[in-house]
Amino acid sequence: MKKIKSLSLLLVSVTLLFNSCKNEKSEIDKKVDRLLSQMTLEEKVGQMTQITLDAIGNGESVFASKIPFEFDSTRINNALQKYYVGSILNTTNNYALPPSQWNEIISKIQAAAQKTRLKIPIIYGIDAIHGSTYTVGSTIFPQQITLAATFNPQNAYNMANVCAYETRACGIPWNFSPVLDLGADPRFSRQFEGFGEDPLLGKVMGEQIIKGYEGKGDSIIESTKVASCLKHFLAYSVPNSGKDRTPAYIPEHVIREYHLPQFKAAIDAGAESVMINSGLINGVSVHANHDIITKLLKEELGFEGVVVTDWMDIINLQKRDKIAANNKEAVKMAINAGIDMSMVPYDYVSFCDDLVALVNEGEVKESRIDDAVRRILKLKFKLGLFDKPLTNINDYPDFASAKHEKMAYQAASEAITLLKNEGAILPISKSTKILVTGPNANSMRSLNGGWSYSWQGDKAEQFATKYNTFYEAILQKSSSKNIKHIPGVSYIETGKYFEEKENKYNEAIIAARNVDVVILCLGENTYTEKPGDLNDLNLSALQTKLAIDIAKSGKPVILVLNEGRPRCISTIEPYMKAIVQTYLPGNYGGNALADILYGDVNPSGKLPYTYPAYPNSIVNYYHKFSEEQKPSEGAYKYESDYNPQYEFGYGLSYTTFEYSNLKADKELFADNQTVTVSVSIKNTGMFDGKETVMLYSSDKVASISPDVKRLRKFEKIFLKKGETKTVQFTINASDLAFVNQYNQTITENGEFELRIANLSKQIFFEN
Repeated sequence: MKKIKSLSLLLVSVTLLFNSCKNEKSEIDKKVDRLLSQMTLEEKVGQMTQITLDAIGNGESVFASKIPFEFDSTRINNALQKYYVGSILNTTNNYALPPSQWNEIISKIQAAAQKTRLKIPIIYGIDAIHGSTYTVGSTIFPQQITLAATFNPQNAYNMANVCAYETRACGIPWNFSPVLDLGADPRFSRQFEGFGEDPLLGKVMGEQIIKGYEGKGDSIIESTKVASCLKHFLAYSVPNSGKDRTPAYIPEHVIREYHLPQFKAAIDAGAESVMINSGLINGVSVHANHDIITKLLKEELGFEGVVVTDWMDIINLQKRDKIAANNKEAVKMAINAGIDMSMVPYDYVSFCDDLVALVNEGEVKESRIDDAVRRILKLKFKLGLFDKPLTNINDYPDFASAKHEKMAYQAASEAITLLKNEGAILPISKSTKILVTGPNANSMRSLNGGWSYSWQGDKAEQFATKYNTFYEAILQKSSSKNIKHIPGVSYIETGKYFEEKENKYNEAIIAARNVDVVILCLGENTYTEKPGDLNDLNLSALQTKLAIDIAKSGKPVILVLNEGRPRCISTIEPYMKAIVQTYLPGNYGGNALADILYGDVNPSGKLPYTYPAYPNSIVNYYHKFSEEQKPSEGAYKYESDYNPQYEFGYGLSYTTFEYSNLKADKELFADNQTVTVSVSIKNTGMFDGKETVMLYSSDKVASISPDVKRLRKFEKIFLKKGETKTVQFTINASDLAFVNQYNQTITENGEFELRIANLSKQIFFEN
């Protein structure tokens, strides 16, 4: 008894000491307080202002600078010394720059900031979403949707780690990445920027990206790390129209069940900033939504970092959403909702003047301004910008190194997904006579997608010439006499957009008759945001025609898909002998595809989304009704039911895997217990290979109609041919929870079915 009492007293003492330490201000907090106390209202508002680089460039207007970029001394002095602007973003003229030029630009900006009264450094931000994508010569990785297809969190970490290193080498410490929006609607133009339709997959990959960008703990002060920015809080990616920046109508329990978990996990992992959803949810502009920005993000989730707008989105409250009569009212709404920094990005004068006036008039409390500026200054101190605002490319010997390139290639080769392989036509031999055709066959632009050297990805052909397209990589693997390339169809630039035109179309059809195999590379050209909106999810009419006409040659056709979202192919699928999904694999995607086609790499990618068969049959894998619940009468089995071309998690291999011996260490468990699930996997084929083991659960009865199944755990393993491994997963009650109609996260008593591959096991939860 005495020992127990002593232990209790010790625990109380430790708790009091912990709380005391927790309440004691850190050195950074003390520095922030001292600096904040010296600032005028105008200086504070300036810190909350973010402008684009062209706004201080030497162009005829602030919307575009001359090439090469030079500063306009009047503009930069006005922005930094008169209005005290605290942040700059973006590149100039939508153009990638060499790291040495980035160093020069950042150096001059920080020098100008040092001429201000308080010498507060600028924090520079960029959209480096799959590598340092606005930097010439950097290591470009696959896009996030492609990383998701690897089901290997190490690839997400590697991308972020390399990206942080190479972005910081340019002098840029703030990265507007990762995208954690749920990719639940394949129509959405930014689906490729996220990790697909499953919340768990997005959560796991997102956590690793945060670790890669920011390191462990508060280590962004290291000169190889950057501050991350989670995009786009919250539920941005599922507008009812499927088109970017259009309204969404989503019940709160759905937001909390599917859209919130990956953001919460990333915040818990230490994410330093968050960017807000550009659209409307249930009729309310998110940039003016106090419930989402302050109550949910800052108070409920405890987020202490910087909340930044998206491009012009305070202005949009007036111009687009029509909820503010003028800019001043829009500023009031957004700042009072909880916005800390406004991505203006051009007319910063109106923002600054209006916000200062609002505070002086009592419409915005200065305490709200102080809270925002405190967050911004703290981030600058944590990044070490006050002590070392500059970095130099010469201090980064691993920039674009061979080891970085190897990681990018590895991610691409692990992601590429084999969807069909009729008659085991793949892999092919190096003596096979091949026609490579289609608009994506010889394009670096389509391999990389949007946000690659430029916003819409249209500069890739200029900056990525040293890498291999699909055709060039295939040519390297075989004798040139065996490989022929004829486009058949090509993308043609028409201003800001592109069209598809026939290009040696008949020549391609004729050539198909005189080869052993046709590799048909179809998909999409680059896009993102509004330019990527579409009216038809089907693969384009001209590409569909090309596929059918090529198939009429009678020669086997291997369809290679290269797309940012799944375009429907049900019309042509029956004519294809093999189908390979490459997503947006980046600069090393050509090499990765060639290695898979020729069998040097065994494909191991799995779909991170449901691949729809029809544009009007867009249903996620976690839909509400199972097959056995459907009426048996054929009249009720409409095509709009769940009948995808390929299911989430689907992907073939050149070898085969056999699952057996599924076990759970207990059949009945309670809230404070865990269940260990194990399964054996054997490689029963003729090739070594990687397999992703996925554990799903099904709640048999719930107070809200339960999902058919949900992914709860996954692990990617490597098996030599003939080898067997046992994989274990540990789950608890929270892994099986859902959000009910009262927006409570609960696990209800009852039966759950656990499934791995074709095996299932019943367990029961009783609290």
